[in-house]
Parts: sequence; C-alpha cells; structure tokens
Amino acid sequence: MKIVMNVIALILGVIIGAAVNMLIVSNGSALIPFPDGYDMTDMESMKLTMNLLSPKNYIIPWLAHAVGTLVGAVVTFNLAKSNQFYLALVVCIVFLTGGIMMVVALPSPMWFNGLDLGLAYLPMAWIVQRFFSFRKEN
Repeated sequence: MKIVMNVIALILGVIIGAAVNMLIVSNGSALIPFPDGYDMTDMESMKLTMNLLSPKNYIIPWLAHAVGTLVGAVVTFNLAKSNQFYLALVVCIVFLTGGIMMVVALPSPMWFNGLDLGLAYLPMAWIVQRFFSFRKEN
C-alpha cells in the first residue's frame, strides 16, 4: 500500500505542479505584458519573436517554473509515505526535463537558460527538504 501511495503522491505532485506552472504563465502577462506581436500560445510564433522580449519578460516564466516545481515537490513530499525527499526530487527532475526540452525548443538567451535550469528546478527539492526538516525539529 505504501508503494501505491508513493506513486499517487508522485502523479499528484506532477499534475498539481504543472497546473500551478500553467496558471502563472497564462496569467502572468497581466502583470508583465508581452510586447506586441508575441504570441505565447503558438510555439512557432514564439520562436520567431523571442527577440522582442526584454529581460523583464523572463520573470514570469522563471517564477512559473520555480513555483510550479516547488508546489509539486511539496505535494509529493507531504503525500508520500516513505522516501519523501527522493520522491520530491523525482518531481523536480520531471520538471527539469521539461525545462531542458524548452531550452532546446526555444532560442531564449543563455543567461535565462542558465538561471532557469540552475535555480528553478533541483533547488526546490532542497528547499522542501530543509523546510520540512526544520518543521519536524520545532
């Protein structure tokens, strides 16, 4: 039964984390609008118009990646019956894989690729582990 609950925890972590990611991405342009001509609903259009983006336009995607990953890791960590940190790390690796696929697919600037891949995914598992270890101690 423990294995089944861990698998459910993983699946829910990925689904809920992805939903948070998409919620932030789809509503983020209300906070930081994209330039005219940039259509984030069409991958081909995004490839052709990435040069229109300024550094501030990368804040929302980074937040979506980091917060979505963090929420997914928290969900998995809290629902898992054993190996919570490792399962949360698996969720982060799933999101990191998606991030790598986006880096390959879109011609985004190298500074963003490094920031995104380096700080938006795997560090979230560490943050979750540190936070919940701290809570158990107090």
